[in-house]
Amino acid sequence: MKKISAFALFLLFSALLYADKNLPDGFKKIRFGMTVDQVKEELKKDPSFGFRGDRDVSLLPGENRILIETDTSRTAPYSFLERCWFQFFDDKLYTITINMKKKKMDHYSIYTTLTEKYGNPDSLNPEKSEWRSDGVIMSLERPLTLKYTDRKIFEDLQSKAMVKETAEEQSKQDFLDLL
Repeated sequence: MKKISAFALFLLFSALLYADKNLPDGFKKIRFGMTVDQVKEELKKDPSFGFRGDRDVSLLPGENRILIETDTSRTAPYSFLERCWFQFFDDKLYTITINMKKKKMDHYSIYTTLTEKYGNPDSLNPEKSEWRSDGVIMSLERPLTLKYTDRKIFEDLQSKAMVKETAEEQSKQDFLDLL
């Protein structure tokens, strides 16, 4: 009997660890690492995103950054999605941001579903619940935004930005020292 109890306990902890590490790497059929063209094709196939074609695609400041922004208000009023943003770096998708329609969905339902599927969030405060794995950061933000982020690319971009800020700060200080 003790062996069965120990085995059941082992399975429970294994399931909890598995749930925590198995965060989705995208939403619906759209996955991290897809190119801009691949994401555009998937958006065309799924009318719930409200994608209108190339006019929803724009360049972001900085090198190799592209954004696709969709809006369902005119093209897909039945959708649970309101607006979505797909960010790319070096032609690879690394962030998906989804605003849901508050009239059709609520924060509690999404939070409950996410905790049932992925366990308790790694970080929780009144504005945001965040789940993390080695490759993915998934957050539910108030009022009703769900974000999926490729953790490696995000952290790489963040570290490059910090280095740049440090260089700019040093340059500013060098200038001030000349005064």
